[in-house]
Amino acid sequence: MNPKRNKFKLFVDRALSESPWRQVGVLAILLAAALLVSYLCLSFSGADWASFCAQKKVSPWLLPLYLLIDSNAFNEIYMGGETHGWRMLVACSLTYLLGLVLFNGMIIGVITNFIDRRVEAHRNGLLHYVKSGHYIIMGYDDMVPSIIHTIFQKALNKDADVLLLTSVDANIVREKLQRTVARDKMDHIFITYGHRMVKDDYADIHLEAAEEIFIVGNRSLPAQDAINVECVDSIRNYLIENDFQQKPKRITCVFEDLDTYAAFKTTEIFKEISNLNIEFIPYNFYAGWAQQVFVKRSYHEKNKPQEELKYPTVYGNGIVPEDNKCVHLVFVGTSNFAVAFAMEAAHLLHFPNFDQDLSRRTRITFIEQNADEELMLFATRNRHFFEVQPYLYKENAFVEDSDAVKTNLLSSDFDQTGFLDVEFEFIKGDAYSSDIQGLFKKWAMDDQQYLSIFLAMADQRRNFVLGMNMPDEVYDNAIPVFIRQDRADDFVTNLRDADADEIKYYFVADGKLEEKKRQGRYANIYPFGMNDIAYGNDEQALCRAKLINYLYCNSNNNRFPDMVELDKIPESTLWENADEAWKGLKVAEKWSNLYSAYSIVCKLDSLRAMRKLTLGDTSQDLNTLTPYEEECLAAVEHNRWNVEKLLMGYRKAKPNEDKYNHPEYSKEFKNNKKKLYIHHDIRPFKDLDEVRQYDFEIVKFIPWLLRKTGGK
Repeated sequence: MNPKRNKFKLFVDRALSESPWRQVGVLAILLAAALLVSYLCLSFSGADWASFCAQKKVSPWLLPLYLLIDSNAFNEIYMGGETHGWRMLVACSLTYLLGLVLFNGMIIGVITNFIDRRVEAHRNGLLHYVKSGHYIIMGYDDMVPSIIHTIFQKALNKDADVLLLTSVDANIVREKLQRTVARDKMDHIFITYGHRMVKDDYADIHLEAAEEIFIVGNRSLPAQDAINVECVDSIRNYLIENDFQQKPKRITCVFEDLDTYAAFKTTEIFKEISNLNIEFIPYNFYAGWAQQVFVKRSYHEKNKPQEELKYPTVYGNGIVPEDNKCVHLVFVGTSNFAVAFAMEAAHLLHFPNFDQDLSRRTRITFIEQNADEELMLFATRNRHFFEVQPYLYKENAFVEDSDAVKTNLLSSDFDQTGFLDVEFEFIKGDAYSSDIQGLFKKWAMDDQQYLSIFLAMADQRRNFVLGMNMPDEVYDNAIPVFIRQDRADDFVTNLRDADADEIKYYFVADGKLEEKKRQGRYANIYPFGMNDIAYGNDEQALCRAKLINYLYCNSNNNRFPDMVELDKIPESTLWENADEAWKGLKVAEKWSNLYSAYSIVCKLDSLRAMRKLTLGDTSQDLNTLTPYEEECLAAVEHNRWNVEKLLMGYRKAKPNEDKYNHPEYSKEFKNNKKKLYIHHDIRPFKDLDEVRQYDFEIVKFIPWLLRKTGGK
């Protein structure tokens, strides 16, 4: 049955509702019709109105218009009614009344409505202003304000425009932004209503002419990552189909799920984006915060974006080769935060005292009531790591390490195991129980470890309660306690600031009253994980990663180019070549260089400690390393590289495919190893062949990298 419609009414209603300009068009048509009516009324009146026009020196073609819009024209005819005849008076009266209705009623209404609709459209994000050179954020959640702050901070043009494309009500978004973004910056933020997967919306926001695009979405949605992947595909298709000459320089895509994020570190799913000469960067909220704590060691307050608050290191003032202490990170809970922080810590925390004593591993401990289940999930995610490094599992918190369950997960095919400098421990228990509280006390009093405690349970309140009520030994020994907070850091920060001053503490020792200075109870508690101050990209580390890759690409016989010759290359040429080499890299290789760049911060702290400098003293950072320093840090670099490769999905070569065991296989193996995610150099530093020279080269070039990327 065919539907019946009143097509005329539908057409008129749509024309009037879709655009105020259509209302103006309809009004113009009515005015033209009224003018025609006015002319016909005068013509058919039989009056000699042409003589009136001649008398008043008015064109006969203008009198009908004057009668519509000018009441004085009617008064002239009305006052001279006897002269001009009653028929002309009637015709003019009809015209005057018609003009009165149109101009005093409809025109005022249309103009008022036009202004109201324009204002409403602006408030609802239905108008478009920026055309090029802007930054686009697609989607909205609580991390958007920190992205906006980062954009304004790094933009070459400090008056950069930010266009926020979102399907959330624009008034709600604007109200949220006004809480955290300075008023003068709000003038450069344009909120536009639209959907990040709809290509028709891309033309309105001039996507192709944007400086950079951030695909955020809404991390609370279950299909967040899949939608963001679809959005990337839509952008790629839009750019290819229209063959734009201008394209964005970079696309940063937020992924919520840790497994999705990890997969995109080693797969070429977005290769076509790179082929368009667009840099693609995956970003994860939890891993981003881990880098804030371990690499940048700082964050910005929500209400004071220019004020930087510092995090402490998790390894004291730096670790030297003869240091007898190991680093111990304890994570309460196995939330996404705990897992992401543990993974980043395993990538970054490597020290020169390990090769002097293989027991000085960085230990990463999870405390969880379902530790047995979480262990199997974690081990499955990182199976190749646990093929060569035993994990520790404890059902009882006070079982000695020697009695803990130790096993190589899934495989016994390897002749070398236990050589990594990082190990994972899983303890089954409730953090509030006396057993676990006793462990905290025991660890805090152990002078053989640098202890840090991360309260990373999903429930913010439980984190806060536990952080405020740790055993006294934790506070007395200045153990850093990191407390996950959903939003504001103010309470934890204010407590720390209030207890930061040193206090004289008296006690009796050997029958004598002694005095020492201690900080207050909460002087070493730190918030992390706040949603609205989350995002921060590390441009310095990215630049270093590009230079590291450039050095590898131009190496010969396991040695980097001569440093003197490199310094002769003009800066612009060097960076142009480095950028070009970076574009051709596979995703996994990019991440390998990035992790190498991130680790420089930790190596520098060890190097400063070896030189008897205080933490943060940069005075000798550009000095050439001594042979002893190179030897120590080269071992650190290879230990880091071992862990990096295993956590990124590579596996150690089995005895029957290992070039070290069978040199006759080396050529074929070397050509195919990376494609198969097998690496024969995953082994102890002392067992490497000539390839170990690369580890020496990368640490030898640390001062050069610092010079080229602005120091610390």
